Amino acid sequence: MQPKLGIIAGGGDLPARIIDACQASGREYFVVGIDGHASPEVLDGIPHSLVSISRAESGFKVLKQEKVAEVVMIGDVKVPSLTNTWPDYRTLKFFGKIALKSLFGFNGDNSLLMSLANEFEKEGIKVIGAHEILEDLLAPEGLLGAITVPEEFLSDINFGVAAALDLGRRDVGQAVIINSGLVIIEEGKAGTGQMIKDSQSTTPDGRGGLLIKLKKPGQDRRMDLPTIGVMTVIEANQAGLVGIIVQAGETIIVDLESVVSVANQKGIFIKALDLD
Repeated sequence: MQPKLGIIAGGGDLPARIIDACQASGREYFVVGIDGHASPEVLDGIPHSLVSISRAESGFKVLKQEKVAEVVMIGDVKVPSLTNTWPDYRTLKFFGKIALKSLFGFNGDNSLLMSLANEFEKEGIKVIGAHEILEDLLAPEGLLGAITVPEEFLSDINFGVAAALDLGRRDVGQAVIINSGLVIIEEGKAGTGQMIKDSQSTTPDGRGGLLIKLKKPGQDRRMDLPTIGVMTVIEANQAGLVGIIVQAGETIIVDLESVVSVANQKGIFIKALDLD
């Protein structure tokens, strides 16, 4: 029998996919919804508790009470400024450690998430990745869709892969937009969607650019794997982009069939590269 799963749910559709998988397999689960992020529709009618992101101790108590043995962290969460909320002692202590690490250059999202995973493991709760539950989420290698990659973009792809990996090594972000051999914009704290929107004011005249989104080198695969979905394709099209490059086996694609369908309609190519 599989151990009881705790689902730390942020926004978006992925938490519902994990819940569906648990129900289909008969696995016991309990959802800790992040207040202000988790969708009320996802939580409706299922065992759950809403917890503020500034109340970490409450979240751990709920998981212990529910006898959760494993947790998966899934969904979009924007960490608020602690000046806008009153954190409990455990939250304050945690972010104090993060602030201390930042003095030595360890201040990216990967560093923060690995520190959070350590907090769970101190409580005897194992952290697992969403891909361990939903293996079909990961991008298969190759061309995804009917739009082929024009040869003229191959040099931009190679350059963009190198740029995205460099960004990841610095633990800044996972994605860049490339146009005509130039890095037009890099992903920051605001995320991929905002980067794509911002690129509209920076893209030079000429052919459309490419979105390159890859796993950070050395990134913990249990948390925050690069993710794209239908909205990524729509936003890319609105920004005049012509292609999306992701990493095979290391990128979550939410509803692959719909993503490919929309990309085909918009004339955008999507290719998953095996970088190993």
